[in-house]
Amino acid sequence: METAKKKNHGVIFVLLSAICFSIGGLLLKMVPWNALSINGGRALISAVILSCYMKATHHKLVVNKQVLLGSVCLLGEMILYVYANQLTTAANAIILQFTAPIFIILFMWIFFRQKPRRLDIFTCTVVFGGIILFFIDGLSGGGMLGNLLAVGSGAFYAVVFMLEAFPEGDSLSSMVITHSFCAVLGIPFILQETDFSFAPVMSIVALGVVQQGAAFLCLSKGLRETPPVAASLVSALEPILNPVWVAIFYGEFPSVIALAGAAVVIGAVVCYNLQNAKLAKREAERAARAEQAQAQTQAE
Repeated sequence: METAKKKNHGVIFVLLSAICFSIGGLLLKMVPWNALSINGGRALISAVILSCYMKATHHKLVVNKQVLLGSVCLLGEMILYVYANQLTTAANAIILQFTAPIFIILFMWIFFRQKPRRLDIFTCTVVFGGIILFFIDGLSGGGMLGNLLAVGSGAFYAVVFMLEAFPEGDSLSSMVITHSFCAVLGIPFILQETDFSFAPVMSIVALGVVQQGAAFLCLSKGLRETPPVAASLVSALEPILNPVWVAIFYGEFPSVIALAGAAVVIGAVVCYNLQNAKLAKREAERAARAEQAQAQTQAE
């Protein structure tokens, strides 16, 4: 029962990270800076937050091959996604990046010999279909290179969800290393900016504190208690929530088809987690009965 509760807590933290990530679209509209300046500014703030959290919790920075691999994949996901947005449509980039659950199933099968469950495959298919439906108005052929980069971003994103699955992996250390690198890379570009008025500066602060710092803290904690496939499916709510904030604050409402796609994604993720909770409860009850039977046998 304790394991089932931990998984539920993990899912909640992953959901909180998706909510934090989703405010990016709203805040980015308020910052008239270069993309590298924005990324560097928010990375600087988030790196400080993540480092302070590690110090407060006595979480030592781990540096090994698996942690560095995680850092490279996290950086690769960010870079490829930015370039994909420049070379294809935003809708294509989002949809193709969220092929991540498919890559997770494939990687877990290849590297950890974990065969996917029918529930995982079915839910991934439904969620991917819902995301396509949500962004169908913006879909086009797009640039082939941009589409390929978006798929590559999805593959890197898959590894991010697997950071805690590796024997010596440490997601928090990978995140601190990546954000520190992005901050150093972005500082020269920030110094070239001229608009440091209240709105853009406070937006950068909010991006660093909430959209990056809090989001990655929640994701790191969630990944420790949530299987990679489940975490990636819950995170699929992020692109659905992003336009919601824009609709609330800017009045740009999605179409009926988009709303139908959102309902499919949300419904699939909720049903998936409810089914997982039922399965976990059954396994816990089965294990408890087995322990009870063993204790009775030993008593006799």
